[in-house]
Amino acid sequence: MSSAFTKEQDDNNPREDLPDRPISSHRNLVTPEGLQQIEAHLSRLHKELESATIKDDAHALAVAQRDLRYWTARRASAEVISAISDHSQIRFGHHVVVELQGGEKRSFKLVGEDEGDPSLGLIPYVAPLAQALLGKSVGDKVEVIHHSAKIIEISAN
Repeated sequence: MSSAFTKEQDDNNPREDLPDRPISSHRNLVTPEGLQQIEAHLSRLHKELESATIKDDAHALAVAQRDLRYWTARRASAEVISAISDHSQIRFGHHVVVELQGGEKRSFKLVGEDEGDPSLGLIPYVAPLAQALLGKSVGDKVEVIHHSAKIIEISAN
């Protein structure tokens, strides 16, 4: 193989580069709790970066650097949105309770992309479910993933 296709590496200073994590093209809306999560990620990553440097762990250093770039960018673009006290329509940061056709109730909170955790009912505002709910009011019906649901409650908690 030609040396043009090999990567020179200093054996005394091994380096690993990881591709950057993709950053969404959507606005980086976050709840106040979401901003706290970003700050916690940054704090943890600074400690991981220091530890990896001390241990001379090239892989851990590369992971910490990549993640630090991601969370630094997310912190810089974060738009903190507090829950709107007007509950006449569903908006970012609101808790929503819906009743499915069979009577089952589900609760969701519309949050930022990095905050999303469907298992906890935290739905990113760009997700199809959130998009179907945004702007709706108590009593409205929505069709979501082949299910019909009726909105029965909107709150900021």
